Amino acid sequence: MSSTPFLALATAALLAAAAPVAAQQAVFLVRHAEKVDESEDPPLSTRGEARAKALARHLAGAGVKAIFVTQYRRTGLTAAPLAGRLGITPVSLHSDATAELVERLRTRHAADVVLYVGHSGSVPKVLKAYGHPEPVEIGHDEYDSLFVLVPRPGSPPTVLRLKF
Repeated sequence: MSSTPFLALATAALLAAAAPVAAQQAVFLVRHAEKVDESEDPPLSTRGEARAKALARHLAGAGVKAIFVTQYRRTGLTAAPLAGRLGITPVSLHSDATAELVERLRTRHAADVVLYVGHSGSVPKVLKAYGHPEPVEIGHDEYDSLFVLVPRPGSPPTVLRLKF
């Protein structure tokens, strides 16, 4: 996709602007890719599989050290191409475990770049838990937002919303 150079440049600029070296570098947050239907735990559609591969292409060189997904297979399937490419086993947490996720990211991955694949309801909750002051909405049919969150100690995080 043509936004790959832009994504790399934007990420590099954000990481360079991040304050202390010990601070978390960045958290990428995405909603799972398109699913085949509205059942409780559907796999990805053909379009969703293509989007998951696009995500892997975009983030392959971003320095991701850990990947978190929810208990639903669509999040794992969205993360799978990148996880396979990087040799990372995704960690699964319940979609309602926002506090646990943020605590793990801040303690166990305090200096890492991390990917979280969630849902239209859980991604905004994670952004809010990090102190992002603006409400975030992800539409029911929206699968192409990639949030780049850079924590800033003592102030709200820097957050970019990109499309991929």
